[in-house]
Amino acid sequence: MTDTVLETAPLAIDEAAADLLFRDARTTSQWTDAEVPDAQLEAAWDLAKLGPTAMNSLPLRLLVVRSGEAKQRLVTHMADGNKAKVDAAPVSLVLASDPAFHEHLDELFPVYPGIREQLAPAVDAREQMARTNALIQAGYLIVALRSVGLAAGPMNGMDFAGVDAEFFADSGWKSFMVVNVGVADGEGSPYPRNPRLAFEQVAEIL
Repeated sequence: MTDTVLETAPLAIDEAAADLLFRDARTTSQWTDAEVPDAQLEAAWDLAKLGPTAMNSLPLRLLVVRSGEAKQRLVTHMADGNKAKVDAAPVSLVLASDPAFHEHLDELFPVYPGIREQLAPAVDAREQMARTNALIQAGYLIVALRSVGLAAGPMNGMDFAGVDAEFFADSGWKSFMVVNVGVADGEGSPYPRNPRLAFEQVAEIL
């Protein structure tokens, strides 16, 4: 019975949801004039935050860049090929990791009493853990943005040290990606979707 179900219905979500989240979704650089309210970004975060991270650490931090003045501050630190993309997007999210994530672990990971104090002196380990898990959360966030009707254009061609000095000098957050966000104009890209590798090309089964 299980094999039959898998052959006829391999997805646990319906086809429309699969199209919205994956098949039809594109890395977007063409936008409508529709606004992106904070409530919509919060709705996306409320989904993304539920994805697993090590010790429920949740080290991803978001800087929502919306105003013209803030956009120009960010554009200054983007690679030349990404400046116009940031400038054109309704909203740009600067994604960063927080090496001080351990300060929240008493609340977020109460099953391990004392872990906050244990990690406090482990500066290098915390920074690596923060980056790894924030990258994982970035993937959750992109899918969550799609699920609330927004398109995403992630990029990392930027001067990370410059962005950190510009925006995160006080917090100590470490930028690693910018995600442009809005409502896609048409498919959101003038280019056809590039090929993808098949399962048998990427998986080894032992």
